Amino acid sequence: MKDQLATLADRSRFDEVIDVRTPAEYAEDHIPGALNAPVLSNEERVIVGTRYKQNPFEATRMGAAMVARNLARHLDTLFADRPHTWRPLVYCWRGGKRSGAMTAWMNLIGWRARQLEGGYKAYRHWVLAELARLPGQLQLVVLSGNTGCGKTRLLQAIAAQGGQILDLEALARHRGSLLGAWPDATQPSQKGFDSALAAALQGLDLARPVFIEAESKRIGLVQLPGTLMDALRQGQVVEVEASLGDRVDYLCQDYAHLFSQAEIFKRQLARLTELHGKEEITRWQAMVDRAAMPELFEALIVRHYDPAYRRSGARLLPAGARRITIAPNGSLEQTAQDLLAQQGQHSA
Repeated sequence: MKDQLATLADRSRFDEVIDVRTPAEYAEDHIPGALNAPVLSNEERVIVGTRYKQNPFEATRMGAAMVARNLARHLDTLFADRPHTWRPLVYCWRGGKRSGAMTAWMNLIGWRARQLEGGYKAYRHWVLAELARLPGQLQLVVLSGNTGCGKTRLLQAIAAQGGQILDLEALARHRGSLLGAWPDATQPSQKGFDSALAAALQGLDLARPVFIEAESKRIGLVQLPGTLMDALRQGQVVEVEASLGDRVDYLCQDYAHLFSQAEIFKRQLARLTELHGKEEITRWQAMVDRAAMPELFEALIVRHYDPAYRRSGARLLPAGARRITIAPNGSLEQTAQDLLAQQGQHSA
């Protein structure tokens, strides 16, 4: 019913957002903060979909029974403590039968539930529209520099001093390099990353500079939107420098976990064989076996990371960009304060 529909623009008026899609659909992407209350499990959705091709009526009857059982379970568990004044916004894939069934029952109970018009697909269209619209409006200050020079640490120090940042590697849960996978987290799906990025962009003050690390198009398995890559190329560049010793120390801290997974680490290094040759890779793998951490990371900096940066940096950064060279080998806090002062920003 039309009076039970709400749009994305209305979602702040609701107490909670309920995603009734399957756990697999929810895991791939969902509206940030939404609670998953599936009316069909992953397996049930496959069963109903397969039966529907053979007998639509029987599939609908079977699906309705499954939905009813799952609804009853959610009412007894997930929603058992919700007050009578509760206002949930419910969505499924297209705003169809699954969310319609949940919304109808909630309203019969007495809650003031509404169904999201267009469902997840409407939300996904909004995300893509925001990713097309917002990056071009940002005043970006781009922290560039070789691997291990402390860009991420400087970015975090800027945030601690009251600066506004966009931490793409945190959103992607990956450091961006061959060895950049986080030890305790998997990357989001592309759609999940897009959602997180759109939410982060929504939270920025467009009137203030935004500090960001220079990134290539791909961070691990996810890709940045073309509009953000264009904005990165047009931003003011801050070239971050650090001594070779500091860079080795930073990499030893950031990638120490790799030595506890020696065989996996050596397989990752083997992916560089085409670039560096079997003899060089064998030498690096032997350093892993010896736990020669500083020796290996110095070799990777000199032989792999710096040449790769020289090849890619010129493509990412605009010609004639104004560069401010800083060396975060002393106090990162002071460096962050100085950089904010140069941008006319007050520290917190």
